[in-house]
Parts: sequence; C-alpha cells; structure tokens
Amino acid sequence: QVQLSESGGGLVQPGGSLRLSCVASGAAGSINTVAWYRQSPGNGRDLVATIINGGNTHYRESVKGRFTISRNNAKNTVDLQMNDLKPEDTAVYYCNVISFGQMYWGQGTQVTVSS
Repeated sequence: QVQLSESGGGLVQPGGSLRLSCVASGAAGSINTVAWYRQSPGNGRDLVATIINGGNTHYRESVKGRFTISRNNAKNTVDLQMNDLKPEDTAVYYCNVISFGQMYWGQGTQVTVSS
C-alpha cells in the first residue's frame, strides 16, 4: 500500500507560479511511474505530466514549457512546478503513482488562477 499526501495548491493571479508537492509513504520504494493529473468542473481527469521508465518525462501539450515535474527518490516526493499560470489551469490537481501494477491517488489539491 502507498499513501499520498499533496500540498501547495491555492489562489494565484494569471502569470503567477505555484509548486505542488506530493509525499509518498508506505511501500514508497516500490513506486515505478509517477504523475500529476487535474480535473476541472464538468470534465474528466486529465494527465498533466508524468515521469516513466526511470526518468523520461511527458507533458500535455498545453503545459509544455510552463510546468516541470520532478521526483526525489530519497525523500519520496513528486513535485510539479507551475509557472506562467493561466485561468484554464484552474482545477483540482491529483498526485498519482503506480506500484507493483497498482495505481494510487492523492486526495487532490485545488489550484485557482484568477485575477
């Protein structure tokens, strides 16, 4: 079992920055793939960024060049640095990991981009 705890969400003006952090506990040493997803009202949960196969990163097109996903294996953390935020980035952001073929989710953290 893996438990995930997210932090770092909040209200920010357009063009601002936020850094989301996710701490994994439990069988954290067995984690393979890590990712951040987001879900806005009335929409499904969409992949934002992921680190797979030990280091390859992938981003959804709309966040490329603005968001950066990183992982610290020693601290069992997965961060998402978000710069130049736009109103369309407003959503609940979820940390996601895969361990021994099982997918785990955090509770979500709200990010609101508004002036």
